[in-house]
Amino acid sequence: MKMDSGSVEIDGSVMEGGGQILRVSAALSCITGSSINITKVRAGRSTPGLRPQHLSGLQLVSDLCSGSLQGASIGSTDISLTPGKIQSGNHTADTQTAGSVCLLLQVSLPCALFSDSSSQLCLKGGTNAEMAPQIDYTVKVFKPIVEKFGVHFDCDIRMRGYYPKGGGEVMVTVNPVKELQPVIMTERGNITKIYGRAFVAGVLPYKLAKDMSSAAVRTIRKEIKELYINIPALQEKEKACGNGNGIIIIAESSTGCVFAGSALGKKGVYVDKIGIEAAEMLLRNIRHNGCVDEFLQDQLIIFMALAKGTSRIRTGPVTLHTQTAIHIAEQLTQAKFTITKSEDELSSNETFIIECVGSGAANKHL
Repeated sequence: MKMDSGSVEIDGSVMEGGGQILRVSAALSCITGSSINITKVRAGRSTPGLRPQHLSGLQLVSDLCSGSLQGASIGSTDISLTPGKIQSGNHTADTQTAGSVCLLLQVSLPCALFSDSSSQLCLKGGTNAEMAPQIDYTVKVFKPIVEKFGVHFDCDIRMRGYYPKGGGEVMVTVNPVKELQPVIMTERGNITKIYGRAFVAGVLPYKLAKDMSSAAVRTIRKEIKELYINIPALQEKEKACGNGNGIIIIAESSTGCVFAGSALGKKGVYVDKIGIEAAEMLLRNIRHNGCVDEFLQDQLIIFMALAKGTSRIRTGPVTLHTQTAIHIAEQLTQAKFTITKSEDELSSNETFIIECVGSGAANKHL
């Protein structure tokens, strides 16, 4: 670990060049104790610099590690974080917009694992928002897989919040770990179960949820005939703030792999299209015979980098988000990643094995 040898310089515009660089660097800074200085934050984006959700995520990490944060304001393109000791207990982050609570969890969960006792993270913003995982993805896909690393957290959805108002609230309880175990996921097995939820909230008519669900089921049926597909249509009542509609469809395999496809309603988009979009996303992610979908790939990199031992995960095409997370993880830890293409006779699409010799981060506080 690079301790106290001055701060690590990170170029926020490299590769994917988005908020993910901030999340991975801030979390690793907090855990390794290395100060970081990130320049050119989101330089190529239509609205460069920090947005409310990035700012609240950085403040949350700084709060978690009693750190000091410079340059933390909306639109800022240069920030630095000098971490202190990781504090357990209660922490709150509020994007005050529909900024994603799932992205707040992405940045804070790894940090809370390395504190001295359990932490409660109260995260406020959008729970089912564009450009981010839906909270249902976090609970149904991310959670069971990340638990294979030895992570334990609970997620209580107190209120759902949608674009543009937000207003959602999720209470996450995280237990610390001594160290993370490596994970091997190389055999996909067969798809054994497909289920999901189609929802409407606020003033939107219930029929929209039913239409999304049946369009999704029809689309999946064309390709997968032998499984019962259960996607109930739900009207969100008490626990929803604002108006929204969307769908998430989850597939599970015989070896415990979990995949998803999801979509959210947008003004002027016919609801059948939303159902079809989610179904096609799911099908695309189970055709390649990898063990994780394209969205989980990059979210697992930080855990592979911190684990003690060698992890191996089979994926479909490696995303730019994943390559970016690897680049940052190798800058801030001793982890070593290799990606190998594997020829797979079962599927026309090639798969890849992402292998990581983890840095074996140990929790100094336990």
